[in-house]
Amino acid sequence: MKTAIKPLGVFSLAMMNVIAVDSLRSLPVAAQFGYSLIFFYLLAAVFFFIPTALITAELATAWPSTGGAYIWIRTAFGARWGWFAIWLQWVYNVVWYPTILAFVIAAVAYLFNPQLVQHKGFVLGLVLAIWWSVTGLSCLGLRVSNWLSSIGALIGTLIPMLFMIALAVFWIKGANPLAMHFSTHALLPNLTDFNNIAFLTNIVFGLMGLEMSAVHAGDVRNPQKDYPRALFWSAGLILLTLILGSLSIALIVPTSQLNILSGLTDAYVLFFTNYHLNFFIPIVIALIIMGSLCSVSTWVIGPTRGLLIASFESKVEGLRCLLKLNRFGAPVNLLLLQGVLVSLLTSLFILIPTVNEAYWLLSVMTAQLAVLFYIILFLAALRLRYKSGCQSRVYRIPGGKLGIWVVTGLGLLACTVTFMIGFFPPVGVASDSFLKFDAILIAGILLFCLPPYLVAKAQGGLNL
Repeated sequence: MKTAIKPLGVFSLAMMNVIAVDSLRSLPVAAQFGYSLIFFYLLAAVFFFIPTALITAELATAWPSTGGAYIWIRTAFGARWGWFAIWLQWVYNVVWYPTILAFVIAAVAYLFNPQLVQHKGFVLGLVLAIWWSVTGLSCLGLRVSNWLSSIGALIGTLIPMLFMIALAVFWIKGANPLAMHFSTHALLPNLTDFNNIAFLTNIVFGLMGLEMSAVHAGDVRNPQKDYPRALFWSAGLILLTLILGSLSIALIVPTSQLNILSGLTDAYVLFFTNYHLNFFIPIVIALIIMGSLCSVSTWVIGPTRGLLIASFESKVEGLRCLLKLNRFGAPVNLLLLQGVLVSLLTSLFILIPTVNEAYWLLSVMTAQLAVLFYIILFLAALRLRYKSGCQSRVYRIPGGKLGIWVVTGLGLLACTVTFMIGFFPPVGVASDSFLKFDAILIAGILLFCLPPYLVAKAQGGLNL
């Protein structure tokens, strides 16, 4: 019998990680910090990003089967916690999709009229059109998603980022005025300014997602060796490009003029206009749109696949209709359900007073739900070192029991602080009352955490 060729190697996995994490959307938010963004990124890397990479490398090489985080958490705490965690991973992406699509709309608007980004009807209509197009592509299965990840990472993410970095170098050499000053004082932020701390939530969220590709571990040619290699290569590349890309925007666009939605295109437009190279603007914007859409496509199929595996194992009658696979192996009914939920969430762009406020609210809600998932993931890594310590691992976090405690402790601390900070929006984002913002945020978190409880109850009680 001929063995099926597995489609994923080191390069494919690395590009999948890059396109999943290395988002152009993160750059304008980080650029708000100016020179101190280096401090914040290194802080987030030490307390969250590096611990995530380490536990992912250990768990993916110990359980190199399709399912990723669901398999790890189920093994650590049982099927019910596994179901809850994979649901969180899936649903926080459902909440995230409208925000990344709004970022795409901001880029599209520059091609016609930048003011359109504040026109609610335009934003809503185009978000829905793009979203359902991406959902249709996701129904074509993993091979298409793998191809889009590689193309999107190279052409639509890394090239625009590297181009922005090159433009910043050229800007400095041209003795142009800088919107940011380099000094020790500027490097260390004012931590008494809570407006700075509030933006840290999005910095941490911008580094989430390294574990997503583990859901495809069963499709990797040599998962024990290829997975950690791809993980560490991509982690270094992601951190470097995010820091340099954000600094490049901060150098060109003054903080007072930075928009969290259109900051990236603002920087390109400012540069090209200054040098009378306006014909480059639509080319770069087209690349930004391509990278963002490929990022969405990568995430659409990843968490959905993990939820599919959990749904198969749960054997709840009401979920059977979601388990149907088409001829490409894609869970078409689950993708359609996801499409409807995202469409409903985009209505917030109409209901919330401003597009920026709706964008921030959805971004923070996404981060809060994601943090809950990562808390369970870090606890599972700690539990599995004791429960399944004899399980063969090609990569093991160094330092023995102390090492795993330090790594998971750092991750848990970062998650707890990030969760608390999320309830305090930065000045100028939430135009309505502080209490209303938090009320909507808390209601959304509770609402999205409810379905796993109902599934567990349908199974005969919640024994978590």
